[in-house]
Amino acid sequence: MKLGKRPRRLRKNKNIRNLIKETNLNISDMIYPLFVVNGENIYREIPAMPEVYQMSIDNILKEVEELIGLGIKGIILFGIPEYKDEIGSCAWQNDGVVQKTVRKIKNKYPDFLVITDLCLCQYTSHGHCGLVEDGDIRNDLTLDKLSKIAISHANAGVDMVAPSDMMDGRVEKIRNDLDKNGYKNVAIMSYSAKYHSGFYGPFRNAAHSAPEEGDRSTYQMDSANKNEALKEIKLDINEGADIVMVKPALSYLDIINEVKNNYKIPLAAYNVSGEYAMVKAASKKGWLDEKRVALEILTSIKRAGAEIIISYWAKDSAKWLKYGEK
Repeated sequence: MKLGKRPRRLRKNKNIRNLIKETNLNISDMIYPLFVVNGENIYREIPAMPEVYQMSIDNILKEVEELIGLGIKGIILFGIPEYKDEIGSCAWQNDGVVQKTVRKIKNKYPDFLVITDLCLCQYTSHGHCGLVEDGDIRNDLTLDKLSKIAISHANAGVDMVAPSDMMDGRVEKIRNDLDKNGYKNVAIMSYSAKYHSGFYGPFRNAAHSAPEEGDRSTYQMDSANKNEALKEIKLDINEGADIVMVKPALSYLDIINEVKNNYKIPLAAYNVSGEYAMVKAASKKGWLDEKRVALEILTSIKRAGAEIIISYWAKDSAKWLKYGEK
């Protein structure tokens, strides 16, 4: 070996390694998902997602205070309604659980970033992300309902809405209707490339959103397709998305990288419930070091090109990222 060719010189100690680190994971990259339910003093652990909870609004406010103290700048909020029906009407009520929560958070912490998920799945009795007629998911009929949800969230004071339904044309419909109703400054983070994935199982347990019949393969993307993701991203950009998202993250790092290389728009990735739960389960068995593996996963998502990472590890990461050597 030639004496000049020794890459290990730059791995000699942690200060050198940190000096030449190519990808830096920061807590400012993170968005933390929260699940809100009606009631008081509810803090209920989700069985499939250890250390993740369904919370009532009073505990959501306590959680936000803790997140601010940890340096986390924002949340994405999922609501679990009191009742469900065929059209998901609980989703757009002004006194709905998400709407009430947004008002409470923004009243107490006006500068804290609040993003709300826009979907019908946890509000509909059938569990699908769109309206169902004769067994068919009706795309265009669903758009009006999604827009109503967006406007109700904007009226409550949300900073950003995140449509996750994968209906065609929903970004354009939501953007146009927000603007018409005086909410030009409410941003849209679109779940642009949302794949039909087996990694969503624990989330469906958390949000009570599994379909009663069939699956979501007619509207979520085929996991085999890459070019289709780029097409979906381009459509959402043209329709007015401010941020685009790839979901899930870990099995789709190549998609994240392709989007980063092809489009100059802020890019989010969702480190989903199944990715979280499988590491949690293995770490409880003593098979993995959770901290080390979690930070490795999150760093890989950042390295692939995501500027924003939605993760159930966001709070833990804030405690871990005093950073440096893992």
